[in-house]
Amino acid sequence: MNSLDPFLILAIAAGVLALAMLAWALMERRRAGAAETRNWELRERYADTEARMRLFEDQSAAQSEYLRAQAQQQAGAVAEELLKRTDETFRNRELMAQQRLDAQLKPVAETLAKFEAQVQAVEKVRAEETGGLKQQIAALMEASTATQHEARKLSAALRRGAGVQGRWGEQTLRNVLEAAGLTAQYDFLEQFSLDTEEGRRRPDVKVKMPAGAVFAIDAKCSLNAFLDAQEHTDEALREAAFVRHAQSVRAHMQGLSAKAYWDQFAGERSPDFVAMFVPGDGFLAAALDRMPDLMTEAMDKRVLLVTPTTLFALCKAVAYGWRVEEQAANADKIAALGRELYKRLSVMGGHASSVGKALEAAVSRYNQFVGSLETQVLTQARRFEELKVDHEGREIPEIAHVETAVRPLSKLSSGDTPALTVSGAAPTS
Repeated sequence: MNSLDPFLILAIAAGVLALAMLAWALMERRRAGAAETRNWELRERYADTEARMRLFEDQSAAQSEYLRAQAQQQAGAVAEELLKRTDETFRNRELMAQQRLDAQLKPVAETLAKFEAQVQAVEKVRAEETGGLKQQIAALMEASTATQHEARKLSAALRRGAGVQGRWGEQTLRNVLEAAGLTAQYDFLEQFSLDTEEGRRRPDVKVKMPAGAVFAIDAKCSLNAFLDAQEHTDEALREAAFVRHAQSVRAHMQGLSAKAYWDQFAGERSPDFVAMFVPGDGFLAAALDRMPDLMTEAMDKRVLLVTPTTLFALCKAVAYGWRVEEQAANADKIAALGRELYKRLSVMGGHASSVGKALEAAVSRYNQFVGSLETQVLTQARRFEELKVDHEGREIPEIAHVETAVRPLSKLSSGDTPALTVSGAAPTS
């Protein structure tokens, strides 16, 4: 038993090995069959896949063609839509630009409209003013023509003789004196005569000054040469006429100085000059242009050359002096009135003090009467009320004392009276 065991074991091992090899062969066969089957399946799948790939390639080519055609069609539609949108966007931008431009230009248009309205208004006013100016110029030309006509008439009237020029100068002198505030017959005298050793003299005006002083004014001045100069058109003849005018003024000044009116009015405290009245500033200016030393020579000869302008200022000073003297005279009258008023106020104050004392005495007597009435009479009368005497509803009224005192006139006492001085006079009590 023991000797057979190895063989048995080997046989068993060989049987097992055979069985294993058989099983392995079967397994390999099955595996080969499975691999063949799988290989066949893979070939079928490959063929199917290849067919699908060809089909897919065909479909892809067709789809590509379709997509290309569709893309082209869509590209055309997109391009057309893009063109539409571009055109619409351009129109919108153009509209917005136009609106923006209109918005920017609207203030300018309004300003231009206002400016145009203002220009039209200014043009209308200018046209109206131009028309008014033309009318004024026409009226001025008419006035100038009328003035020239009146000047010619005046020149012709003044040429009629020395008497006409003298009366015109006297009237002009009178107008200036009255314009300065002087009154004829009171502040100045006209056309009066003086008897002198050389004969009778007749100055045109004697002006009265404050404090009894006077001065004479002469208005006689020849203007023939000046009027000749105005009519000459030739410059040499015109200048020669002005020279004659200056000589005429100088000659009249010298003759007036020789009359020495200040000596004849010495008793009336006359200043040592006489006024020579030239009835126009232009007349004297024309003479001074040809003789610049004429004014100095006149003052040396105690002659004051005056025109309406300078004489007006001189007479204004005289009128002011009269007002000052009148105010001084009024001040004396005011002082006298003040003294009299103070005296009357003093008497009136005494009467007022007497009235106050009488009122105070009357109040005291009244209060005494009321006290006596209350203590002596009314106490007895009120007993009738206690006795129920019929008094027909009447009651005895309360009688009050007068408590208000009379205000004294304290300012009338000598200690409280203020000092009053009027023109040096002491106050009277």
